[in-house]
Amino acid sequence: MKEKPTIVDIAVGDDSFTTLVTALKAADLVSVLDGDGPFTVFAPTNEAFSKIPAATLANLLKPENKEQLQAVLTYHVVSGKVDAATAMTLSKAATVQGEMIDISMNGKKVMINNASVIVADISARNGVIHVIDTVILPPFSFITDWVMYF
Repeated sequence: MKEKPTIVDIAVGDDSFTTLVTALKAADLVSVLDGDGPFTVFAPTNEAFSKIPAATLANLLKPENKEQLQAVLTYHVVSGKVDAATAMTLSKAATVQGEMIDISMNGKKVMINNASVIVADISARNGVIHVIDTVILPPFSFITDWVMYF
């Protein structure tokens, strides 16, 4: 029997995550999210990344901005496996980046900060993926220099 794919395997194999995979590679986070976990990843689609101005995203992907990119990406990751049913019982969760994300309901949609979960509970060997429609940003100062361009 074939082993269940990891979070990274799923992202690499799905054309809607090419920008996320590019960002994970630029931030040197592929090996982390390919590790044992478990992790819960709120994965922005290419469409979510397209809401960021192209020049801002290109700047963020530069090697000299790797720390900022790591902070943004790890803000999308929670330690442990949090399925949708569990997420709906929470109001906040601590991210790997260190800041908290808000979890709420908007009608029947689960919201992570200002992002809607559009696909929930994609199971991976090392955790779970919830697809979101917006890149979420950690609330701290060194990011604000480029956030103003959103």
